[in-house]
Amino acid sequence: MQYITILGATGSIGVSTLDVLARHPEQYSVYALSAHGKVAELAAQCRQFRPQRAVVGTPEAAQELRRLLADAGLSTEVDYGVEALCAIASAAEVHSVMAAIVGAAGLAPTLAAARAGKKVLLANKEALVMSGQLFIDAVQENGAVLLPIDSEHNAIFQCLPHNYGRVPQAAGVAKIVLTASGGPFLTRDVASLGDVTPDQACKHPKWVMGRKISVDSATMMNKGLEVIEAHWLFGAPADQIEVLIHPQSVIHSMVSYVDGSVLAQLGNPDMRTPIANALAWPERIASGVAQLDLAQVATLQFERADMLRFPCLQLAYDALRAGGTAPALLNAANEVAVQAFLDLRIGFRQIDKVVAHVIETVPHGAASSIETVLEQDRQARASAQAYIAGRLAA
Repeated sequence: MQYITILGATGSIGVSTLDVLARHPEQYSVYALSAHGKVAELAAQCRQFRPQRAVVGTPEAAQELRRLLADAGLSTEVDYGVEALCAIASAAEVHSVMAAIVGAAGLAPTLAAARAGKKVLLANKEALVMSGQLFIDAVQENGAVLLPIDSEHNAIFQCLPHNYGRVPQAAGVAKIVLTASGGPFLTRDVASLGDVTPDQACKHPKWVMGRKISVDSATMMNKGLEVIEAHWLFGAPADQIEVLIHPQSVIHSMVSYVDGSVLAQLGNPDMRTPIANALAWPERIASGVAQLDLAQVATLQFERADMLRFPCLQLAYDALRAGGTAPALLNAANEVAVQAFLDLRIGFRQIDKVVAHVIETVPHGAASSIETVLEQDRQARASAQAYIAGRLAA
């Protein structure tokens, strides 16, 4: 029996993970679940999976969760805050940790899991974007196993030889190709994008995701963050990572080899596939996802990413090439800008302007420690908030 902690259990990745686990009760048991503020949803999950521990974001949420679980007759231990998240991620009983907390908030517990030598199922790309070398060092120094959950990175992982040692050239890799759906505005007139609403930006044509990551998909910042994540996961430089628009979302990513071979991983667009792959690796288990019918798909289309349509993608490549804490600035500024857009404080085409301003004006240096990274994160958020406030006041 393998015991699993799920960080971000009420989000789309957490829900999909629980769906896969429920199909294999003889192999997996839930040790702990976390959610920030969705107490009722977390309580329902606790009633079904009966974890030993549950963690929420605030004392008030913890009090409410304790009441709901007591009414259900459960003895689940309830706690709150970052320290509690780190505790359930590093507990001795835990075999695997699904790191699915969105944004910078997931950095500390994901790092705690790596330092505790866990099998880390990484859905929180910000952990690598913000602190790439520090995180990879923690994995290697503590004997942790790092398995990507993003459909694109999981696809690349499946297409690479498992003994390549994070040096793609040693495995004969010419380039890594990340596919992207292009989001909801792929064919919309660029001049009209300033008028799009949050609901329109969150209406992804293929994937069901949270609002923040849906906006990131619409701006292609999500793909930009994935480029940075691919650099750290697979040891590939920026020039060896290509983004290709593929609206059908059937090919999840590809690896091109020096002999002309291209290996691709295909499947229906359902996150349970990479989740099941990582949970069972190096074996495979049923995920509940229907088999892909290529005859029904019929046509696969591809086109190069237009950096003028998707300036956030270019900003991400620039941040990766700049190195140091530049990716942390990029991530923090984007989180602030996306929230401002969702709150109707700025327009869709102002998101990249906020990010560019922060990267241009906040000095960045070496990502020498987590404290340094978090301080840069704080400075970037303050700069983004001030820039947004200034634009609104103008």
